[in-house]
Amino acid sequence: MKSITSLHVVRRYGLVGGMENYVWELTHALHELGQTVYVVCEQCLSPLKRDINVIEMGAIKPRPRWLSMLRFSRCITHAVARIVETSNPRTMVIHSHERTAVHDVTTFHGPLIVHRKKSWSDKISPRLIAWEYLEKRELAAKNVRCVIPNSMAVSEQLKQAYPQIAHLVTEPMHPGVATELPAIQSSSSGKTVGFIGREWKRKGLDFAVEIITELRKIDPEIRFIIAGCAESEVKHLFGHSLRHGSGGLGDSGNSGGIEISGWVEPLDFFARIDLLIHPARNEPFGMVIAEANAAGIPVVVSNRCGIASMIGEAQGKVLPLDDRNEWVASCYHYLNQPPAERQKIIPLPLSWITLAESHIELYTRVMLRRGE
Repeated sequence: MKSITSLHVVRRYGLVGGMENYVWELTHALHELGQTVYVVCEQCLSPLKRDINVIEMGAIKPRPRWLSMLRFSRCITHAVARIVETSNPRTMVIHSHERTAVHDVTTFHGPLIVHRKKSWSDKISPRLIAWEYLEKRELAAKNVRCVIPNSMAVSEQLKQAYPQIAHLVTEPMHPGVATELPAIQSSSSGKTVGFIGREWKRKGLDFAVEIITELRKIDPEIRFIIAGCAESEVKHLFGHSLRHGSGGLGDSGNSGGIEISGWVEPLDFFARIDLLIHPARNEPFGMVIAEANAAGIPVVVSNRCGIASMIGEAQGKVLPLDDRNEWVASCYHYLNQPPAERQKIIPLPLSWITLAESHIELYTRVMLRRGE
């Protein structure tokens, strides 16, 4: 296999979230296949497993986010220029995962900002104007040779919003899953539903709470574990009565069958649940869904997830968000399956090595085009 040097751009490099996990696992898989890998980031937040060249620029003030991204992009332009000066730019592919300006390839993890502009006030919002500028530059600048969507849903959205780049959009490149997931040993009682996500509003935690409330009316033994977000951010979703006794949250964040925790190790989280619920309003892919599936856990997810097209009866259920009763019935069904039925979950064919091999083929094509 031909050795190619790739330089990846990401703000936070480490196992700290969906998109960040994608970049971490992809770069490590590329290195495992004998490729030379550089990463330019603000900070490296996880211990490196391989000899990857990481250049840390230092943390940039995170708020406001649009201004922070503009500053990050400016820093990346200078950092990449310095690296290229000491390398052969014709043998290096620059691959961004952020709203930057100096890349050959970008992976678009979504969602599109142009879909956010709905009211007249949105059209004059400095924040949205800045984000739209950053998005258009990332996708449609003259230096961009390929745009990689991470799901078919994102691919369709890109082509619809930016028809001028339709010829640059590749086939979707889905994330892989950790090889350790299939070996997870369950420590759950059999009636535990899980939800995980830092951006809990977009991922539909409020809707999930409604479903769990109805489920616990049917079976008070059902438990709900929420991970990835702080208790202070979501406690209000449980209402006055829940927060003050009658099965509500205590000071520990664990009361009445409801448990809220911040960031957790995915392996620990999946070992404790029997069903993943993910009623996202907009989810470009849904890595946590793929991970739950790999761990042998059924999933009930919204049809607004990019991964939804890959979920069949052997993985779980895909539902619209306008039928709460169907969500309750489906969740109850999976929680009451006999153990033999639960063991029939079929994992999706998702591999980080396969993803890396697809990227090497793409990088090779990018370099060949430079010679045209």
